[in-house]
Amino acid sequence: MRPLNDVRGETEPASVNGRARGVLERYAALLPVTSATPALSLQEGDTPLLEVPRLAAWAGVASLYVKFEGMNPTGSFKDRGMVVAVAKAVESGARTILCASTGNTAASAAAYAARAGVTAVVLLPRGKVAGAKVSQALAYGARAIALDTGFDAALDVARGLTARYAVELVNSVNPHRIAGQATAAYEICDVLGHAPDVLALPVGNGGNISAYWAGFRRYRDLGRTRSLPSIVGGQAAGAAPLVLGHPVESPDTIASAIRIGRPASWESAVAAATESGGEFRAVTDAAILDAYRQLARREGIFCEPSSAAGLAALRASVAAGRTPAGSECVCVCTGHGLKDAQFAPALEDDAAPLPATVEAVAAALGVAERRGS
Repeated sequence: MRPLNDVRGETEPASVNGRARGVLERYAALLPVTSATPALSLQEGDTPLLEVPRLAAWAGVASLYVKFEGMNPTGSFKDRGMVVAVAKAVESGARTILCASTGNTAASAAAYAARAGVTAVVLLPRGKVAGAKVSQALAYGARAIALDTGFDAALDVARGLTARYAVELVNSVNPHRIAGQATAAYEICDVLGHAPDVLALPVGNGGNISAYWAGFRRYRDLGRTRSLPSIVGGQAAGAAPLVLGHPVESPDTIASAIRIGRPASWESAVAAATESGGEFRAVTDAAILDAYRQLARREGIFCEPSSAAGLAALRASVAAGRTPAGSECVCVCTGHGLKDAQFAPALEDDAAPLPATVEAVAAALGVAERRGS
């Protein structure tokens, strides 16, 4: 890895001689790595930035891209920051890492702990985490402990444990997590050649919006881009403390990944929205599910419902006249749809099966027979 002060002006390649490079290697000059930092990787990062014209028309903007973070190794954006946090924890001599989680952080922490050969402990709010995410964490060998509380109190417990015991906290309050997650902003600029006019993303604990803003500012300060985006943060209406301006005691939304009432990165998240000239928007569960379905049906992108909150917020912002319709926008989809598939369409259990004949299926579809058949 290059020393920290060796920052090249050219775009970093995502692969070398056909070998994919993970976050720590590709952006070493912009991360807190040293010669003692383990070269940890599951080849995270370099996720697709997809142009989505049909979705742009639906959202009401001239140009729209989706940064699909669900294509990371464990299916969410958490891998970008987790690889840095776990590598630095191992560098410091830690043998156990700990996190509180609504699911994605737990899965990511468990995967990178397994890769690094250390132990992961995850604290989960009982009954408030998607089952697939719990299964992921357990499959990677994590020790999962369910707490009879919500995420906010679970994080309090995690912080208390790491303050008194020999375990390393890898939640987004860990600055190494934020540094790693900022690489997504670098990638957007590397692909577009500039920063977009608007970035929209879901906001729960506030770490990701803080990381993107830090990343865009870093690239601008290095001269790799000339402008900064306005950031639109989408919060679920039942869990919108940053919109309301005060904590929400009992957050309630179908978007489990952002069901957080007391964001740990409150101040930096507010700074990101304010300094960028952006805003936070509360969107209903119905609007989130609408955006979730539109992503899949219009563009073939299957994300978890929480991921669609940014798109729902962008559409609402355009409708309100807050975001200009002529903007070039990027929406971040933070997690894959298989992480939380309970709201995906299902085949009706009582649907009568058709006879297994060509004619029966053709009649059901209402398709015309080919001429000359």
